[in-house]
Amino acid sequence: MKQAAFDIDLPDRLRSGVVFASPHSGAYYPDSFKNKTILADDQIRSSEDAFVDELYSAAPACGVPFLKARMPRAYVDLNRSSDELDPALIEGVKKQGHNPRVASGLGVIPRVVANGRAIYRGKLPLAEAHWRIETYWRPYHQALSDLLADARETFGQAILVDCHSMPHEAIEAASGRSGAKPDVVLGDRFGASAAEEVVEHIEGAFRRAGLRVVRNSPFAGAYITQAYGRPSRRQHAVQVEINRSLYMDERRVERNGNFNAIREILNDVTDEIASYGADRLPCAAE
Repeated sequence: MKQAAFDIDLPDRLRSGVVFASPHSGAYYPDSFKNKTILADDQIRSSEDAFVDELYSAAPACGVPFLKARMPRAYVDLNRSSDELDPALIEGVKKQGHNPRVASGLGVIPRVVANGRAIYRGKLPLAEAHWRIETYWRPYHQALSDLLADARETFGQAILVDCHSMPHEAIEAASGRSGAKPDVVLGDRFGASAAEEVVEHIEGAFRRAGLRVVRNSPFAGAYITQAYGRPSRRQHAVQVEINRSLYMDERRVERNGNFNAIREILNDVTDEIASYGADRLPCAAE
C-alpha cells in the first residue's frame, strides 16, 4: 500500500503569510526499502530530522499552515532538485558536471546517510528512482508551491520557514573545539533567499527565547531555499537548523529529558514568527 507523500496541518484561521514545512522528519520506512538497505534501523535514521515535526506542531494553532513529509530523507530527499541523480547509485545515469552534493552521495535519492555510511550494497534501477520522485517528491513540492502561492495572494507576501535539525558532529566541526556551539543556524543563502528584515524577525524570535543563533554557517540553505526564496517577488525562504542534542539522544534516535521543555520554548518562537505581517493575535491552546 502506497504511503501518502505528506500531511498538511491547517489553521482554523490564517493569520499571516508564514508557512512552516518539515521536509526531513518523515519516518515511514517501507518494507521494500528496509529489504534493500544494509544498515540497521538506528543507522538508517541518522539522516532523519527526527521529531522536528513535533517541535513546531504549534504552527496551526498559531494561525499558519504546517507541511510535513511522510517519507524519510534516506528514501527520497525533498531538499534536493529532482535531477540531482547519483550515477554511483542509479543505473543508467551519466555524470554531468560536478555537483558536490551528488558526489558526496547526497543526491535526491541518497547513496549514504550520516558519516558516509552506504545505504545499499549495489545500484538501484533508474525506474525506481523516477517512481520515488514522481510519487513523493513532486506531490510535496506541488503542495509547498500551492501554500506559498496562497500566502502571497492572501497576504501579499509568503515566508517559508524550512525546518531542519543538525547533528552535533556538523556543529563541532564548524565551531572548533573552543568555539561556542550554536543552538540554531539560520540559512538565507547569504541574503539571496530572504529579505534582511524577515531574517531579523525570525532570528529575534529564537534569541528572545534564549537560544544561541548564527547565520549561514555551517548551513546556508540548500535546494528548497534556493528554489523558493524570491525576495524581489515578496517570497522569502529561511532554513532553520536546530541542534539535535538539545532535545534528543542522537545515537538512539529518542527524545531526551529536555524534549518537552524545548518544545514549549519553540511553541513561543513559532507564535512570534507566525506574527510577521499580521495583527498580534494570541496563539490558541493546542
